[in-house]
Amino acid sequence: MKKIVCLLVSGMLLASALVGCTGNQTETPTAAPTETAEPSQTPFVYEGTTFRVGALMGPTGMGMSKLMKDAQDKKTVNDYGFELFSAPTDVTGLLINGELDLAAVPTNLAATLYNKTKGKIRLLALNTLGVLYVMEKGDTVHSIADLEGKKLYSSGQAATPEYALNYVLKQNNVTCEVEYFSTHAELATQALAGNADLILIPEPQVSNILTKDPAWRIAIDFNDAWDEACDHTALFSMGCLVVNADFASAHPDALQGFLLDYAASVQYVNENPADAAALIAEYGIVPSAGIAEKAIPNAKMVCITGAEMAEKTKTYLQILFDSDPKSIGGAIPADDFYYEK
Repeated sequence: MKKIVCLLVSGMLLASALVGCTGNQTETPTAAPTETAEPSQTPFVYEGTTFRVGALMGPTGMGMSKLMKDAQDKKTVNDYGFELFSAPTDVTGLLINGELDLAAVPTNLAATLYNKTKGKIRLLALNTLGVLYVMEKGDTVHSIADLEGKKLYSSGQAATPEYALNYVLKQNNVTCEVEYFSTHAELATQALAGNADLILIPEPQVSNILTKDPAWRIAIDFNDAWDEACDHTALFSMGCLVVNADFASAHPDALQGFLLDYAASVQYVNENPADAAALIAEYGIVPSAGIAEKAIPNAKMVCITGAEMAEKTKTYLQILFDSDPKSIGGAIPADDFYYEK
């Protein structure tokens, strides 16, 4: 089910907008990375292009909230029409058919779409690092090793959570029983109802659970578990932005304008959690501002593009491929998968 947020407005880029879209990672894995870029000296001057953008509820959509507001206030280079979706599968058909120009999707799905469409989808930016957490209502789990012999409840079967969990468990020689629920929301509901006491779940459901029942705690930041499993060789690059290849070829300057707008949006959300949370709730990306504000520090929103994006993504996809080829559509994408203009 999707919620449509129609924001078709136009305007010129603010002189203070950011040039480029780079992710400066902090040394502390649990801290949300802050985006920095040089101020624009010569704003783009061209007639605005209309973008049809697909966003997801949760962290990948949270980073777009300020961009939605800027579009309403006519502070963007381009015209943006946003569609908000509850699941990545709701996006794929529209993206493949050209009904969306840009979309936020899991990074492994981006590779799958590239393979499925024979190169018609390009990776534009990494926008979300690991947002998965092992949570426990108790105090017995403090590391992946502590999962040995236990039963873990999760969501995201045949998606990033399952592939990442399998990889981390294998690297640690840990065996545990895993039962999957169909959605993150269902998993949270079952956990709060007392039907699961050890779970793997993403933000903002983590903050939702902690808000409603303080007896729960974060037992493992899965970002840390991933880093240790791969010996710190690859970012846990869960979420990204993709672009239709034909659209990218036809509108290269407008696409750079989008990256300026998006970089500014991500930076604003990370640096202004209270104000950003109000926007996130207003646009229905997360149900409440209170939960959104608590989730922002753990949502690990970034904006990484160009050669840095390609380097970090290649390593991540190689790990997923080696673990399970079907996780990225059966093949490592060619270099033209990466949009590096």
